[in-house]
Amino acid sequence: MKTQTLFRPAVVLIFVFALALSNGSSTAQEKPVDAKLIDARFEALGHRVDQLAKAIDDVLWYNKVGDVANIDKVFIVGPPPSKVKNPTAMGAKNPVKFWSYVFIPQKLDRSKKFPLIVLPHGGVHADFTTYHTHIIRELMAQGYIVVAPEYRGSTGYGRAFYEQIDYGGLEVEDNNAARDHMVENYGFVDGSRVGAIGWSHGGLITLMDIFEHPDDYKVAFAGVPVSDLVQRMGYYTDEYRQMFSAPYHIGKTANEDVAEYRRRSPVNHVQKLQTPLLIHTNTNDDDVNVLEVEHLIEALKAAGKKFEYEIFKDIPGGHSFDRIDTKKAKETRLKIYKFLAGYLKPPHPFNSVDDLEKAGYK
Repeated sequence: MKTQTLFRPAVVLIFVFALALSNGSSTAQEKPVDAKLIDARFEALGHRVDQLAKAIDDVLWYNKVGDVANIDKVFIVGPPPSKVKNPTAMGAKNPVKFWSYVFIPQKLDRSKKFPLIVLPHGGVHADFTTYHTHIIRELMAQGYIVVAPEYRGSTGYGRAFYEQIDYGGLEVEDNNAARDHMVENYGFVDGSRVGAIGWSHGGLITLMDIFEHPDDYKVAFAGVPVSDLVQRMGYYTDEYRQMFSAPYHIGKTANEDVAEYRRRSPVNHVQKLQTPLLIHTNTNDDDVNVLEVEHLIEALKAAGKKFEYEIFKDIPGGHSFDRIDTKKAKETRLKIYKFLAGYLKPPHPFNSVDDLEKAGYK
């Protein structure tokens, strides 16, 4: 019944909107259709559908990992917005409020201290979803606590929050604020054993966070990370580039303000690295070109930084090669977990793929 209730508003909304468009077309000669108005209505509908999808996926979390994790969603704050339309308006410079998922192993002894994983999602505009089910189950089994921030610009929270996006900027501080919230509010979180992991855009956030806050993280993993926005703007589509040059975002193209795009790129901050780091990339990645990550790797080497990396050769799955359910993906995740465990010392580290499968798959 809950699922039906969640879907009903979307069905009604779509029906009403379709009817409105139909009426508009039948009287087009009397009253011309305003294309901008239609675009605005579709955009509003898109945000509403995202909110419905988010509500449905939140329910699915309990079905998919509720047997191994206590699940919560906390409402916390990051820095004030980077841009405000009316700076003198009441509350214009208040901190940005955002949600974060919290996953705690059910059998965890809260009289002791446990390591924390900060896990930002990927996607320019996206959100943390049950796509991460097996990863969460695997982390729970090892005894990690996980926080996954829905940093500014995430989808599923309406247009205003969507347009707070600050790629490579204040979203990084939101990620760190989620880390601080866990350390300050959960007595069983060991603040000296915090790891940061992320893939793609989440990999960029992970890198920028450890660069800016090296004392807050014991170890980090960046999978297929967005590494160089200037390079990325050169090989991506106009539609993609417009998400960055939008008036509510950077407001300029890379050609118009290359320094700003460089400021938001991990490759230009490698000299700050102090945290043990593992980087993975894949030569057939169809999202983050391997050349981008290779540029990051070479920059880290040139800066004389000690880190670990692996360039995988044409592994099936492309951009998602280590997050899917293939044997190779599981073997690769095991490598990641062993690297993290060397620094975070979870109570139940994995020793084999069998351990991973027993934990991650019912």
